[in-house]
Amino acid sequence: MHEFTATDHQLMARALRLAERGAWTTRPNPMVGCVIAHGGEVVGEGFHQRAGGPHAEVFALRQAGARARGATAYVTLEPCAHYGRTPPCALALIEAGVARVVAAMGDPFPDVDGGGFALLRQAGIEVAVGLMADRARALNRGFLSRIERGRPLVRVKLAASLDGRTAMASGESKWITGEAARADVQRWRARAGAILTGAATVLADDPALTARPEAGDFLPPLRVVLDARLRTLACARVREGDAATLYLHDPALAAPVLQGAEFAAAPLLADGRFDLAAVMALLAARGINEVHVEAGPTLCGALLRAGLADELLLYMAPLLMGEGARPLLAGLGIGRMAQAWPLEVADLRMVGGDLRLLLRPDPR
Repeated sequence: MHEFTATDHQLMARALRLAERGAWTTRPNPMVGCVIAHGGEVVGEGFHQRAGGPHAEVFALRQAGARARGATAYVTLEPCAHYGRTPPCALALIEAGVARVVAAMGDPFPDVDGGGFALLRQAGIEVAVGLMADRARALNRGFLSRIERGRPLVRVKLAASLDGRTAMASGESKWITGEAARADVQRWRARAGAILTGAATVLADDPALTARPEAGDFLPPLRVVLDARLRTLACARVREGDAATLYLHDPALAAPVLQGAEFAAAPLLADGRFDLAAVMALLAARGINEVHVEAGPTLCGALLRAGLADELLLYMAPLLMGEGARPLLAGLGIGRMAQAWPLEVADLRMVGGDLRLLLRPDPR
């Protein structure tokens, strides 16, 4: 068990804050931050900004220059040990002459997975692992889900009244939440690798499904439409703009050629619905770390029922819509209190005049 000082904690916290600055641009790579210091004096820092570009350690070493020799490097993830689009960061740290590396966690990516730490130790560098590991895992929970579970982290966004209604019986739902909440949703969209919806939502609303954060560089998320029978192709807004659009369809259908769109077959279950686990595996194979879902109560409920909804991002507006309005989720099959679905409140805050809850379903 490693002994970490107050300075170690302070500088790892700084590295984690740096890492988060890459939330909109690093995918499919993880977010990583690095701080290089002599005691409490920071001599270099950086974060991974974009896949294919320099890693966090490289930016920090460039800033530190000769002062990296004998220093401690604080990294939020194990330094890479393989030649990919960039050389191994473990070798860069060795060549710079750092004396100690403090890492929040190892990297489970198969080409790394302990190899970076092994190189550092072989070079005589002290390596301490595990400082603020929970925060580091939470930061990269999408990347870790894809690598460790073979599927992206799935976040279901919901907007509801205080009585749990998402739309009037007619389908009218614009707008339940206020402007601040809608702007907040754009930031969550921007960090996702894909925004997913169902055919019913596209037919009803013809959404654009683009990310429009107020400021900052970001990679447009892939737009994914679950449309087994390809009924939504006349709804063109989902193909507008710079973001790519992927239609998933019944394997029995031949994919058409349509400008601004690509198509992929996805398995269906016996009832004609998509095999949602197979859909997520397909998206993971495309390097998607986080899926942001904006869909109707049937698809959202199906994801929860299938054990695929890792997080519910729920915005609750201070209004009542009545018992005739549409429910938050459908198809859960809850008839008794013993069947009620327990949720962990991971975060709760006011966003403008609305309440935002980040909820995580307990395993059932």
